[in-house]
Amino acid sequence: MTLIEAILLGVVQGLTEFLPISSSGHLVLMQHLLEIDRNGNELEVLVHLGTLASILVVFSNDIKVLFSDLKTKENQSYIFLLFLASLPAAIAGIWFKDYFELLFEDYFIVSKALLFTGLILISSYFFKPRNKKHNIISSILIGLFQALAITPGISRSGMTISCALLMGINAKDAAKFSFLMAIPVISGAGFLTFIDSYNNFSIPISIGFAALLSSFLIGVLALKWLLNWLGKGKFHYFGIYCILLGLLMMIN
Repeated sequence: MTLIEAILLGVVQGLTEFLPISSSGHLVLMQHLLEIDRNGNELEVLVHLGTLASILVVFSNDIKVLFSDLKTKENQSYIFLLFLASLPAAIAGIWFKDYFELLFEDYFIVSKALLFTGLILISSYFFKPRNKKHNIISSILIGLFQALAITPGISRSGMTISCALLMGINAKDAAKFSFLMAIPVISGAGFLTFIDSYNNFSIPISIGFAALLSSFLIGVLALKWLLNWLGKGKFHYFGIYCILLGLLMMIN
């Protein structure tokens, strides 16, 4: 893998981890186009660390507020709901890990998953926010949608934010909850991948650092841009892109 390829994949990860267009689907596509058939797991660990750092930076104030006073019932409740929402993906990721890894090798499955993501995103246009608060039921449903997004081609942010909008939660709160609940999921996925590839970790430091840094910097920009875009009520526009990309992948 070259330095340029590492930077390019980091940029793709940084953009697509937060924009609701599926980072896993795009990484499969880019590795296919660039004919990268080695170091995939190691690179995945590094670019996920980069996007994880992006979340910690962009939502640093929210995280500080959340953990500054753990004695308040409001903070305790919110942390519990985040934990509850993270469970389905954690369970699915551990129990069905080998199955989901096989899907990354199926180009056609990824294309169909992108079509599914596109349909969900477009349908979110009809989900009218009613300023409802997160509760146990909404958290479980959002968590189930996040677990579904382990499938490459299905967007994690697209599924979780769309589900929250369906439950009547406003876009700002939906995005905040979606990305805060991503912290343990991304951390866990990166850790499991690292454990699997620990003995074969062979990416040069310069290439690894380039991938990590590019995913972090682009991730910060993409996340801030998405939060602003959500406020304009144009979330469903991403669905058109996903459908077009899915169709293009199916015919190639």
